[in-house]
Amino acid sequence: MREGDLPATLGPYRLLRRIGQGGMAEVHLAVRYGASGFEKIVAIKLLRREHRGRADLERLLIAEARLGARFAHAGLVQVHELGLEGGIYFLCMDHVDGADLAALTRARPLPRVLALHIGEQVALTLAHVHTLGDERGPLGLVHRDLGPRNILLSRAGEVKLADFGIAKATALGDVTWGRLVKGTFAYLSPEQASGATVDARSDQFSLGVTLAELLVGTRPFDAAAEGPLPTLDNIRRAELPAGYLVGLPPELAALLRRCLARRPEDRHPDLAAVARGLAELRRGLPPAGPLELAAWVRAALVGDAPASSDAPATEHLP
Repeated sequence: MREGDLPATLGPYRLLRRIGQGGMAEVHLAVRYGASGFEKIVAIKLLRREHRGRADLERLLIAEARLGARFAHAGLVQVHELGLEGGIYFLCMDHVDGADLAALTRARPLPRVLALHIGEQVALTLAHVHTLGDERGPLGLVHRDLGPRNILLSRAGEVKLADFGIAKATALGDVTWGRLVKGTFAYLSPEQASGATVDARSDQFSLGVTLAELLVGTRPFDAAAEGPLPTLDNIRRAELPAGYLVGLPPELAALLRRCLARRPEDRHPDLAAVARGLAELRRGLPPAGPLELAAWVRAALVGDAPASSDAPATEHLP
């Protein structure tokens, strides 16, 4: 047996090594072999050892696979298969050759113009997700767990939004969520932190926290006291610390303030509006696109010293 008592293969996939894990699931690098020397590198997601066999969490993994089957967008990690082998459910997904935004920004300062580019791409992807529907109408999808760890950047300069494991489709009527607070607590919206009903505007708040962290270097609502409760209290109030955005251009600060408004109705109309605003703010700045992002990602992965003259958004994120 391998790490976590896993077999060497799951279905047609040979597991190579674990490349990440969270509280519920873990992800393994794997390869699928085919005829005439065919090989394809993929990512396999499955429940952590201590959670395997739990019907409630298996249902979440299955729901994630069903949602992933609906996705066909360059900014989303594609889900190719839901498998069951030896009593273990697993997802086969795209392998993104790179790392998550949190890990990369710990390794290398992120230029402000690239932070704006990443924010724009994530906003465009979320705008697509929020408008997905079927023959019955809009699904009402909300990611609910947006943050730097779920934004993947590839060596090719791609920006991919991952982990819809706790995404809520309002049209599916999944009552098992109840009023539970899900998601990484530092990036929750006030309505999530209060256990209230959420919609697409909640993801906008989470993106606002992520962008603010990239651009300022600290998260806006982190409390000095240890533990999540003081931070959750700050999030519920959604009062920015005095002078928090003072070092940013006024138009950028105004865009972030609106994303971070306590009341959902005071935020931008949708994520498409946020994407347009970020695109406008990049006018006149140095070029920032897949080529520039790819160079930064590759440098961050090998730990090179900063090469850009553009002011970094932050030194090292917590």
